[in-house]
Amino acid sequence: MRALTARGELGWAVSLLVLTVLALLPLLTHRDDILNFVFLVLLSVALAESWNILAGYAGQVNLGHAAFFGLGALVTRTLWIRGTPILPAMAAGAVVAMAFSLLIGAAAFRLRGAYFAIGTLALGEILRTTVGNLFPEISTLSAASIAAYRLSHRYYLALGLATVSVAAVAALASSRIGLGMQAIREDEEAAEASGVGALRIKLTALGVSTGLAGLAGGLFAYYLISYYPSHPFGPQWTFDALLMTFIGGVGTVLGPILGAALYVFLKEYLAVRWVDFHLLIFGALFVLIVLLLPGGLVQAGARARRLLRRGEAARGRGGPTNLGPRPSPADAPDREPHLLAGARRK
Repeated sequence: MRALTARGELGWAVSLLVLTVLALLPLLTHRDDILNFVFLVLLSVALAESWNILAGYAGQVNLGHAAFFGLGALVTRTLWIRGTPILPAMAAGAVVAMAFSLLIGAAAFRLRGAYFAIGTLALGEILRTTVGNLFPEISTLSAASIAAYRLSHRYYLALGLATVSVAAVAALASSRIGLGMQAIREDEEAAEASGVGALRIKLTALGVSTGLAGLAGGLFAYYLISYYPSHPFGPQWTFDALLMTFIGGVGTVLGPILGAALYVFLKEYLAVRWVDFHLLIFGALFVLIVLLLPGGLVQAGARARRLLRRGEAARGRGGPTNLGPRPSPADAPDREPHLLAGARRK
């Protein structure tokens, strides 16, 4: 119990330190390229966490996540350039994305497995085509708005959104609804037989997921000077969120954070150094992670900690690194079960 308490306190201390450093970053550097990179990581964290709620915890793989990201971006951009303050505009975009998802959710959840994933993918493509035909190809800010553009404002908004997204997922994962979502993910029929309202919980997960996606889309629309209305509806936003979540660890709070940081770094680095091959490298990396580490970076970290604890236990019990007398060969059969039992108790 003391170990768990100490681990929790350490986690909170590390989180507070990271938030403090990120909050002070615009004051510590005046390089826009660094702020822009961290902004993209924070935006990606919010997007990946939003996808992780429905797919990682509720087990409903949504391949049309870009539709809700794009709706949030479209509503926010439209209201903002017409004079609405950015925070109410982003809130309106999130509400529209959430309302649209709940409107189609009851029908969409009649599909299961691959059929649900294909259905959501089709929804995203329908919205992308519709928006591309109904809205102008590009819209730009006025000269006065461009002159007043400040990347630091967008950065702090991204930091706040990423923090809210992580906190929302952490609170949801440990709540009664979160436990119901995980039960549905493992076996929906068994969960319903145990009294879990599957449709209600899945709609709740869908609403929270798409609401956060709408906020992320609104932030993206606020970030751009030249805005292409159909761009946020592209399937790359869905698959970016999917890749980041799986790389970090699907169904975990920390996974999308680690996955977003690594993914954005590799994407920016490889796109510059290996322009013609970076997509191939991404594909190979994703396949390797799925095959070797289905739990992502979170699983890799857990394995490393277990190996470290086993090594410490072996040294503490007179392993090869102990300078004391070695047991005789005759004692080895009696000593080996004792070591294994000790490792199991650890």
